[in-house]
Amino acid sequence: MSNAISLAKEAAGRTAAQFIESGMLVGLGTGTTTHCFIEALGKRCQEGLRIQALASSERSATLAREQKIPLLQTDQVTYLDITVDGADQIDPQKRMIKGGGGALLREKILASISKEMVVIVDSSKVVEQFGSFPLPVEMVTFAYQATIKKLNALGYTGKLREKGGIPYVSDNGNYIFDISLPKPCLTPEKENQQIRAIPGVVETGFFFGLAGRVLIGFPDGRVEIRS
Repeated sequence: MSNAISLAKEAAGRTAAQFIESGMLVGLGTGTTTHCFIEALGKRCQEGLRIQALASSERSATLAREQKIPLLQTDQVTYLDITVDGADQIDPQKRMIKGGGGALLREKILASISKEMVVIVDSSKVVEQFGSFPLPVEMVTFAYQATIKKLNALGYTGKLREKGGIPYVSDNGNYIFDISLPKPCLTPEKENQQIRAIPGVVETGFFFGLAGRVLIGFPDGRVEIRS
């Protein structure tokens, strides 16, 4: 990651941390930009901010503990005041592709139970159309090759995500298949519907109608807020 991109991510993360108020229940997303947010939020907690949080991945939970951010038990939560999370791509309608970090299912759950999802990205993640970034699809491991075959039959090609030469396993115990989308992908809602209809598919990385404010960080430290 270039220094310029790092500065943009840090700027977005720091700005988002200022949105958090004492008493809030906060969803913590996953990814490099969210990492910056969690660190900035941790500093505020150490300065006296009183919140409770729920993390979308074990990685984010570990970082939150290191930052002394109080974490909720997953079975205690029915709603959140705010979730702050990144995106792999976001378009002008605030539709997103997420899941590059492997936490798309939990991220979507947190976003769906939040009063607002604040999206933090560096400017390189803002696109006019989808297609240049693969779409992560979380699927159960049972007969997963059959699920992939059904995807292929609908014209979706891609590859099973691996880590260290073996299939990557999500925190939910599932596999992730990264689909190569059409370039450009002009009908993401249709693609999402077709993919999710396949038995074995748990969730896709398409996020529609969930983003609230969008914070775009730039290498010069400027942050643009789109509501």
